[in-house]
Amino acid sequence: MCGIAGLIHLNGAPVSPVVLQRMTDALAHRGPDGEGQWIEGNVGLGHRRLAIIDLSPAGHQPMASADHRYLLSYNGEVYNFRELRAELEALGYWFRSRSDSEVVLYALAEWGVAALERFNGMFALALWDRKERRLLLARDRYGIKPLYVWQRGRHFAFGSEQKAIMALPEFNPVVDRGGLFEYFTFQNIFTDRTLLQGVELLPPGHHAVLDLAAAEPVLKRTRYWDYDFREPEAPADDEAYREELDRLFRQAVSRQLVTDVELGSYLSGGMDSGSITAVAAQSFPYLKTFTCGFDLSSASGIELAFDERVKAEAMSYHFKTEHYEMVLKAGDMERAMQRLSWHLEEPRVGQSYPNYYVARLASKFVKVVLSGAGGDELFGGYPWRYYRAVVNDSFEAYVDKYYGFWQRMLADGELKDLFAPVWGEVSGVSTRDIFRDVLKTHDEGLDSPEGYINHSLYFEAKTFLHGLLVVEDKLSMSHGLETRVPFLDNDLVDFAMQVPVRLKLNNLAEVVRLNENEAGDKPARYFTKTKDGKQILRDVMGRFIPEEVAQAEKQGFSAPDASWFKGESIDFVRGTLLDSKARLYDYLDAATVRRLLDEHLSGTNNRRLLIWSLLSFEQFLRNMDHA
Repeated sequence: MCGIAGLIHLNGAPVSPVVLQRMTDALAHRGPDGEGQWIEGNVGLGHRRLAIIDLSPAGHQPMASADHRYLLSYNGEVYNFRELRAELEALGYWFRSRSDSEVVLYALAEWGVAALERFNGMFALALWDRKERRLLLARDRYGIKPLYVWQRGRHFAFGSEQKAIMALPEFNPVVDRGGLFEYFTFQNIFTDRTLLQGVELLPPGHHAVLDLAAAEPVLKRTRYWDYDFREPEAPADDEAYREELDRLFRQAVSRQLVTDVELGSYLSGGMDSGSITAVAAQSFPYLKTFTCGFDLSSASGIELAFDERVKAEAMSYHFKTEHYEMVLKAGDMERAMQRLSWHLEEPRVGQSYPNYYVARLASKFVKVVLSGAGGDELFGGYPWRYYRAVVNDSFEAYVDKYYGFWQRMLADGELKDLFAPVWGEVSGVSTRDIFRDVLKTHDEGLDSPEGYINHSLYFEAKTFLHGLLVVEDKLSMSHGLETRVPFLDNDLVDFAMQVPVRLKLNNLAEVVRLNENEAGDKPARYFTKTKDGKQILRDVMGRFIPEEVAQAEKQGFSAPDASWFKGESIDFVRGTLLDSKARLYDYLDAATVRRLLDEHLSGTNNRRLLIWSLLSFEQFLRNMDHA
């Protein structure tokens, strides 16, 4: 796990070692174990190293092939590197290190971009071909590792984080209004845009080529993989699905235990992290585990269930782990906000400061940590979302229903009021079209409720999960910590996408009946949190963890911010958002912000997501001003 950066002057001007060093230094937190730069004329590659596999100098990057044709700057872990290495050795390749980086280098040299489809792991990489004068950039299937690109005039740059690009003397940070409008619609960005004008995020499952031999070098993007959720044409026996899930899950966790440094696991108290811990603990006696809890003394309602420390401690005892925990309280958010925002770079999904703190805790004891991310999105963990659009007259009706739900903070009319100062610049942005475009390449048939469920699973994996992965990468790497996600093992994902919906959602038939026959009298339980989802996963994970955990209601990782924003954190919220000199009012309407804030403080509407996003955007602007 590392940080990569690069700069190419398309006009042939030489790359400055000072500038490339500055780009690489901006990523120092991602790789505290070493650094390297390589420059040849107008092309420069930079690298920061977090040594995980083969800690020796032989793993140094940028890494050159034996014939010096290829240079690689790579961030990630490819877990099947030993199998690929054996294939390459049979073809005559000779290796001087034990690292997966060298395997990635020669796999790309031998198989070209076809090698990307063979990598089982997480990665963002840059490969420079000195002979063809061609740059290849690529990102893993799911977007676990980020990669940003920027081109202005005759300058092209890329980096694991936007900071590398912002270090360029040619870069002038300007807010992308369209990206901002998209964020305040979805609390996420579904397109390739970022909040910085001109800076784009290479999509997951894509590679891109910049050919300097072309008359007009332009980065050409190509998708090499995509999710494909669909009903199987010839379903297997239910028990066969369960046995195969058991085998693939064990295999996935075991694959991701390869490391030359100490490894631990998050242990939230829920099924996904608990099951991963159960399998990992079989290979690592006294595995270190980590939990973040919350002070609930001022919490209320559903927030009273947010602290899962007791459940996590019980599982730690059950699996005999070496367990560490911390407790967040009101005030911890504002203490971390400036540093958190600097590392996160731009706000994405969720209120992410608990992730920042638990990653900091884990980094004090291990360099690699396992996470349960992906289990919900693959196996249907959010049925109260999918059920809102399970029966439809057409695809467009489905889009309308699901789009309405995914406007996580504000509806279209409220957004127009909020963006009044810049409405002329964002009025042409159709967030419904952006939403619809996510689904345009998913061709699962829409002639059944299962088809619509599979569309929803596809949508959430492409957007919500991707946002979570970007956040997790930034916040773990801010502490020099590598996060691994066993649920996103290629074989396990390929299997999960073909599991029949009836094995994921237990009450689908009843929900369909209600949607078709009793549209005005739907029980509220189908639109609130439930333990209906992930049925096959619950059945199989019950073999690893206590049954009461496997069958428990889904619980997200959230702090009791709705109460804290009205209580102990109210001075911070008011002091930031009601300051007439706040930078966010260059883009957002102050009166609308005050009205929406008053709705939360009075208890009329729970605006915790919006408040977090407003606070985060203000800090983003302050950081940008001091970049």
